[in-house]
Amino acid sequence: MNKAITDGVQLMPPQFALGLSNWSSGNGTPGSDSYQGAANAAFVAADSDFGGCLELQKTTSLQKLRSMIQTPLIPGCYLQVRARIKVLSGALPSVRIAAWAGASGGGHLGGVVETGAATSLSTYGEVVEISAIIGTGLRGGVDMAWGREAGFAHVGLDLTGPNGGVVRIDDIVVEDVTGVFLRDMISLVDVRDFGAVGDGSTDNTAAFEAADAAAAGRRILIPAGEFYLADTVTLTHPVEVQGTVRMPTNRMLLLTRSFDFPTYAAIFGGEELGFKKAFQALLNNADHESLDLCGRKVRLSGPVDMQAAVPNKTSYATRRVIRNGQLEAASSAAWDTDVMSAQASYSASNSRKLTNVANIANIPVGALVEGAGVGREIYVRDKNIGAQELTLTAPLFDAEGTQVFTFRDFKYMLDFSGFSALSKFGMTEVELQCEGRCSALRLAPAGTVFSLDHCFISRPKDRGITSIGSGCQGMLVDNCQFLSDEEPLDVADRTSIALNVNANDAKLRNNRATKFRHFALLGGQNQTVTGNHFFQGDTIADGIRTAGLILTSTNCASTVSDNYIDNCFVEWTNERDARPDFSSGFSFSALSITDNVFLSGDVAPWFSYIVVKPFGSGHFLNGMTVSGNKFRSINGSIERAERVDTSFADLDFSRTRDVFYEGNTYHNVSAAVANPLRVEHVQGSVARDWTVDTEDLLPFRGQARGVDAIIALGPIEVSGGADRHALPHATLRVGSRRDQVRLTWPEAVRGTVQLMVRVDR
Repeated sequence: MNKAITDGVQLMPPQFALGLSNWSSGNGTPGSDSYQGAANAAFVAADSDFGGCLELQKTTSLQKLRSMIQTPLIPGCYLQVRARIKVLSGALPSVRIAAWAGASGGGHLGGVVETGAATSLSTYGEVVEISAIIGTGLRGGVDMAWGREAGFAHVGLDLTGPNGGVVRIDDIVVEDVTGVFLRDMISLVDVRDFGAVGDGSTDNTAAFEAADAAAAGRRILIPAGEFYLADTVTLTHPVEVQGTVRMPTNRMLLLTRSFDFPTYAAIFGGEELGFKKAFQALLNNADHESLDLCGRKVRLSGPVDMQAAVPNKTSYATRRVIRNGQLEAASSAAWDTDVMSAQASYSASNSRKLTNVANIANIPVGALVEGAGVGREIYVRDKNIGAQELTLTAPLFDAEGTQVFTFRDFKYMLDFSGFSALSKFGMTEVELQCEGRCSALRLAPAGTVFSLDHCFISRPKDRGITSIGSGCQGMLVDNCQFLSDEEPLDVADRTSIALNVNANDAKLRNNRATKFRHFALLGGQNQTVTGNHFFQGDTIADGIRTAGLILTSTNCASTVSDNYIDNCFVEWTNERDARPDFSSGFSFSALSITDNVFLSGDVAPWFSYIVVKPFGSGHFLNGMTVSGNKFRSINGSIERAERVDTSFADLDFSRTRDVFYEGNTYHNVSAAVANPLRVEHVQGSVARDWTVDTEDLLPFRGQARGVDAIIALGPIEVSGGADRHALPHATLRVGSRRDQVRLTWPEAVRGTVQLMVRVDR
């Protein structure tokens, strides 16, 4: 910065050769005495040291020399006044730079320092240089700080001390030295000032640390160039980035005062590497709980191994969040799914292991397992190459023996499976744009309370969120949207799944999912699914539909409430039982489905909204609530809202217990089932035994196992018309399907009765 150069400001006072009328023995102000014609002053044209110079004899106690020309003083500028002087003869005086302070209005600016430090002249003929700095600001090194009211100066010098000495003075120089203070003025500490070299190879670790130590509240400038850091560096001051930094993967740059994605993207010269290094810092920095993407989009050229980005952490359990931005999958072959086959053996006695696995080294942890007798969403959780064993996320229902299994390794934008455990990690207001090229998130094999809030998972190729173990324990998915890449496809052709859960206590709340094969597959217990809207239809008349929500635990202890379940159904299975036949336990129990809106259109008549699918014999309902739901079919009627899928086995309805099925509404659904079921029976002819048919209106076409009440609607008469007031006794489980009740009266009678028939005990 130099105002004489940049703005053409005239700073230099006139040379002595231009006439001594330009120089005053007073303050330099208009009307003050000049040295023109003075007896004690003369211009010397050829001095051996100075060339042209002023020869002056000191005749007063304070001999002043001031330029009659105003030197402008601009706020923010700092001027250095320099003079060279030597004594020829006589008494040796002292000398100092001095100036008259002019206010911006033209008058004198009082109350300010107008002299620099004095220098004693001690040797005849010795050239001595003196200087002082004038400026508006009070900074270190400024001799005359005049404040923002200053407008100009009459610069010069003072001779003090004994009189009589003769001196020669070279032309006085005024220079703009604002650059000396520039670093302090803009609060920047340049790492180059501490030895940093931006050549891409010199280790600048010590220089960066020294710059941070010296910053004292100022920003640290990383100028143009590539600066190599061989070791971890923590910068506790804000940074200003012009160049880039290169460092080993296992070394960290911790920016405690500039911690956000744009800064890391700039400092590492790219979005993808910047994101990885920022995540690395997030898990190694106690000063920040979240990584703010600042609304930026991060384009990823391939899957991000999140644990590999933080090689010093194999597990993590402190709350951390990635927020406010987008991740986008760029076109790349790195997203392609790896598919491999291998022969392996399975035994129900070792229900989570595949043994004697061929080619095990090439089977990755996190791969989906497919084969005969393998349930949905079974993944490789771990592997032991030496023992040739794979550990699975859940048992297989019918894979006993040896067979060839298929393993599909989907590729995920963010893959956390390299951590042994990850807890209390979340993402907020982030969109993962999979672009139909990849899946979105793969969780760690263990950990608790992974959370996703107000996020979009857009167009995943295969999966939205995949749990390959228990890293989904207590998972929270709230206010998110799952947008399928398979929306144009018919239901039967879709393969993608929004999410799966293996462990307990997941909460899926207020989400929206569009046209996946399945919205969610939930293993474990104590799940809460509430306030979601998931729909999976197509335009095929009498088209098939797939399950929107799949529950794979018999004793699931879960709640499904206040959802909008559109063109799909809730499926309850035990496909993760290694021995799926019932032997002990609670069987299908502890499920509440309440206050949901079920809607379907253009579906086959046999479609149902609630489907129980036993994978083995002997199972029964043992605690189920279905209430307050609205069942509606459009563009055609369906037979039932609920059914049992008997592809593998039926339920044992002789053991049904504690089923509450009441308060639901049915539109274009033929069977308005309930439990207890109110049945009105009209006996037109006298008979001692009346057979009351429930007309397939007991839930799941169950058996008539109880009667809560029998009441006569009008008189009960014998053939002659006389009333009878005796009560009948009831025989349950009558008929081929055991869904009828026989009422036996003391004598043959006729009339109308209403019964409350139960499917359970």
